[in-house]
Amino acid sequence: MKHYLNLISIALLCGACNTAETTQETFQSTVINPDGTVTFNYRNDNAKEVQVDVQFAGRHAMQKDSLSGLWTATLGPAVPDMYPYQFVVDGVSVMDPENQQYFPNEGFKNSLLDIPGKDAPLIHAWQNVPHGNVEYVKYYSSTINAYNNAIVYTPPTYGESDKTYPVFYLISGTTDTEEVYYKVGRMNVILDNLLAQGKAQEMIIVLPYGNPAKLINQPMAITPGGMKDFFSTDLINDLMPYVEQHYRTTADRDHRAIGGFSRGGNQGLMNGLVNLDKFSYLCSYSSFTMTNIPGVYDNAADTNSKIHLFWSGVGTDDFLYGNARDYTAFLDEKGITCVKEYTTDKFGHTWMNAKYFLDKTLRLLFNEEASAEAMKNAQPTKEKTGEEKQFTPGVMARLFPRAVVSPEITEEGVTFRIAAPNAELVQIEGEMFAEPKAMEKDSVGVWSITLKDLEKTVFCYNFVVDGTKVADAQNMYLAPDKGFKRSVLDLAVQPETKIEYSPVIYQAKNNADGSFTHYAEVIPSADLPIVNLVAGPNDTFESWHKIAKANVILDQMIAAGQCKPCKLSLTESPADNAAITLNSGDYKTWAEARAALAKALQDLK
Repeated sequence: MKHYLNLISIALLCGACNTAETTQETFQSTVINPDGTVTFNYRNDNAKEVQVDVQFAGRHAMQKDSLSGLWTATLGPAVPDMYPYQFVVDGVSVMDPENQQYFPNEGFKNSLLDIPGKDAPLIHAWQNVPHGNVEYVKYYSSTINAYNNAIVYTPPTYGESDKTYPVFYLISGTTDTEEVYYKVGRMNVILDNLLAQGKAQEMIIVLPYGNPAKLINQPMAITPGGMKDFFSTDLINDLMPYVEQHYRTTADRDHRAIGGFSRGGNQGLMNGLVNLDKFSYLCSYSSFTMTNIPGVYDNAADTNSKIHLFWSGVGTDDFLYGNARDYTAFLDEKGITCVKEYTTDKFGHTWMNAKYFLDKTLRLLFNEEASAEAMKNAQPTKEKTGEEKQFTPGVMARLFPRAVVSPEITEEGVTFRIAAPNAELVQIEGEMFAEPKAMEKDSVGVWSITLKDLEKTVFCYNFVVDGTKVADAQNMYLAPDKGFKRSVLDLAVQPETKIEYSPVIYQAKNNADGSFTHYAEVIPSADLPIVNLVAGPNDTFESWHKIAKANVILDQMIAAGQCKPCKLSLTESPADNAAITLNSGDYKTWAEARAALAKALQDLK
């Protein structure tokens, strides 16, 4: 395995709210009050009406304070947990520009409110324990004939010996990206805490992207027949071989688990049951799967003998509860053992449930004694009452309405769209445009613009709706800026030959004052020269990775013989022994910063 990149970046982990003092210029956008309520603050002098929409309370109007000029609302009290929220400005959804934490998603764009536990840390809270690494990997998928993305967690002891580890393939839900079980589900933090307490087995966790068809603009199918099932084919033929080639895994069915949340649970169960020669631990979080998988349900004795753990969790207030309940009742009828877990207090189909279920199952995975005990004590499915919520086409249409497509790349150019039926003026602005460009509104309130001959590079852009900056809701790639987060569009021409891309490994370090530092690296080598990539004033430790694509530039140049291997280091202050230092704040656009990096790498002796 080739490792050329060493990104070492420093950025303090953001808490639940902005820590700036409240003045006319700076303020806390979320304030957790002693009584458990939360005050939301938002500054927008152009808005006529503002609402806050948060998972624990729903949507509520905000009032504008005549003195501070802030829109404000106090809601709750709320049970300590992590909640998505957004502001709705004159009918258009807007992320909190004062909050660095956000919910990665193909569609909606929410910020994250993390309310800490009062008496004890929550399961996903950062604690003073050893931390594993989280690697962003880019691998070639023969299934889609393109590069796909995944995230891989390795436990704290991974680099200490030649030990091999079991693997858990953990899949997020509909419209989620591969980042969600990391950024929102905190799978790494939950497992780190459990490992420190001796309550889980060491393992590698792989977070696949559940919708690879989107990368090639093809429809997704999750059934064995009919349209091609891009996800399952990629998982078995591309991602699993990549993981087993690049990581020290124990590659047999007794040491593989698969599962996920919502659609990811469906994908996990289906692939696990179809491939019982590859998986023996199956986990369903707020989901269910098909009842017509050949050779599985009608041969209970054989199926039970192959499964160490079959686990299903769902909230009784979940819109999928009726379907999940019916599925486990079907398993009971067929004589297939399944552990059931029900919740009643986590707002239904939410990531509060997803984290809770993950914590429960991580304690059982790859522990044959504990999983056997759980299976032995498995209880029957809850009795049917006739009032169970069911997932219907109507519910699907309400939760996932047909979205506008943006950006849409065709031979005619790139078309950007945003739905803003009440807006009077919508523009697009970005680092590749000399000035904002006006967009046109159609009969249903969707604004659009088609731009031709855009430079073949990576750039940031956003919409401006009646003076309010808004990210492209349908673009899943966001700039990890400190403030307002722009959308990122990658038009860079890819090399014709396949390249082995280096993973970018995020790490966390405990500080003496109880805070945590995040940084990233890829297996450092002391004899390589260092190139410092310093973050500009509005950038974070992820910016040179996610916007500049520093690892991609380096690996492509090495593959083309244009530079030699080196370490790229992103820090708040330059390292003393660096050969070259670049600061993203010195460049007007990321295209300029990218070009400067390429030249520096080429000139490096």
